[in-house]
Amino acid sequence: MTPVHFSFASAFILGLMGVASHRTHLLSTLLCLEGMMLSLYIALALWGLQLESVAYSVAPMFLLAFSACEAGAGLALLVATSRTHGTSHLQNLNLLKC
Repeated sequence: MTPVHFSFASAFILGLMGVASHRTHLLSTLLCLEGMMLSLYIALALWGLQLESVAYSVAPMFLLAFSACEAGAGLALLVATSRTHGTSHLQNLNLLKC
């Protein structure tokens, strides 16, 4: 495994561990998800450069567009839950208490 592959794999795994362990605030979970998407974007872009193919150059742009949409939807969810529940703690977001 090259150092480049190791760094992107470790960045993705650190983001995954952050999602699993930092479950107190919604914002910290969303930031860990953004870190995972960014590591996937950079890995996919470098993969297309290593293959030297034009066909793989569009895939990172689609992933970047989807991650921007995911970030917008996540922040909208954060604002909506903060307004309705008064907090962004994930423990207080129970769907059965509506």
